Amino acid sequence: MFVPGLIERKRDGGALTAVEWRDLLAGFEAGTVPDYQIAALLMACFLKGLAREETAGLLDGMLASGRRLDFSGLKRPAIDKHSTGGVGDKVSLVLAPLVAACGVAVPMMSGRGLGHTGGTLDKLESIPGFTTQLSLEQTEAQVARVGCAMIGQTPEVAPVDKKLYALRDVTATVECIPLISASIMSKKIAEGAQGLVLDVKMGSGAFITDPARSRELAETMIRLGEDRGCRTVALLTAMDRPLGRACGNALEAEEAIMALKGEGPDDLAEVTYALGVEMLVLAGQRDRAAARATLEAAIANGAAARKFQEIIEAQGGNPAVVDDPSVLPQAREVEVYGAPRAGTILEVLPRPIGRAVVQMGGGRQKVDDVVDPTVGFVVSGRPGDKVRKGEPLASIYARDAADVALAQRALDEAIRIGDGRPDLLPLLAARITADGAESLSG
Repeated sequence: MFVPGLIERKRDGGALTAVEWRDLLAGFEAGTVPDYQIAALLMACFLKGLAREETAGLLDGMLASGRRLDFSGLKRPAIDKHSTGGVGDKVSLVLAPLVAACGVAVPMMSGRGLGHTGGTLDKLESIPGFTTQLSLEQTEAQVARVGCAMIGQTPEVAPVDKKLYALRDVTATVECIPLISASIMSKKIAEGAQGLVLDVKMGSGAFITDPARSRELAETMIRLGEDRGCRTVALLTAMDRPLGRACGNALEAEEAIMALKGEGPDDLAEVTYALGVEMLVLAGQRDRAAARATLEAAIANGAAARKFQEIIEAQGGNPAVVDDPSVLPQAREVEVYGAPRAGTILEVLPRPIGRAVVQMGGGRQKVDDVVDPTVGFVVSGRPGDKVRKGEPLASIYARDAADVALAQRALDEAIRIGDGRPDLLPLLAARITADGAESLSG
């Protein structure tokens, strides 16, 4: 295999065969194909795209590099959810225990922060003692016993994708539909779930900012899933403003806990319930209204919060955090950000906020960076709010005064106050299946 020739072909707009993808990925995993050649190929893919058959070949090469989970022996259906990522998106921390509390097995394999967006694993690991590194055997046993496991990608599951994922993050090749699709679906199909619900973000804070391309991403992943026997549905949801109020690992974990008690922000609740309904429908619930009522009851009667305690305890964490979120690590510096002028909040841009969290230490700028779980923002000001000059719009959580100043500059950029009304994407825009799309926004 002459790797420079493959890079050259891809650079010039050609395609690699499924066999070539398999051999290339096997060489990368074995260490015989170096990082710099893969980085060059990733950039060529980013610039030239991949044909449908190439994306399928890339996915199958990822799957072939590892093992798969098996939940065929469970007495309840195994259904998972995945988000394409955003700022303030802590839905998984709420949704997984909620749906598990409703009798569905949830084997949830998630990722770390990528680019300007946060990662579910980093949020979970802000809980003292919580480990996301379970073996496949431990994961299967926990799902059978507790109904849910929330884990990172293990060395056994699509290991070559884990290396590609880290390399994409530091080579500016994240926002590529075929690469995103193959990466996500390699993990999800390897999980062995019978169904998958995708939360595909759209808007300025999403990896794919164009709603039309967000739909393309959803359709690509649905096709990959359905072709491999995993029933797949996607919702297109807004990421032109942060989801909820908290942005940053421990802060988002706290907000997720509040949501499990029915005390979270309305937008977080609506997205969680919409995705939860789809998961219950894939699990066999035919009445969508009844599915929604089942989810609401699990929040109201405390079953969802108790299930999260079970998951935390099973994975080595301190379950007391559910009753007392102050158990979470706390920032050294807290500063209030006031409105620079009176008027109406027209925008709260998620991307400057997400970038600032990373720069403050809440994400990774290099592969081996250590994440500070305490830093971030709680943004109380929402688009459409009328505010007075000096009115508190956000709280900044930082390590030191320099990071407070950085965060203030980020909020100056993110929060636009003026006259008129905000122009926002619908929180829930569309539902997409293999059969087509339907609008959810009226």
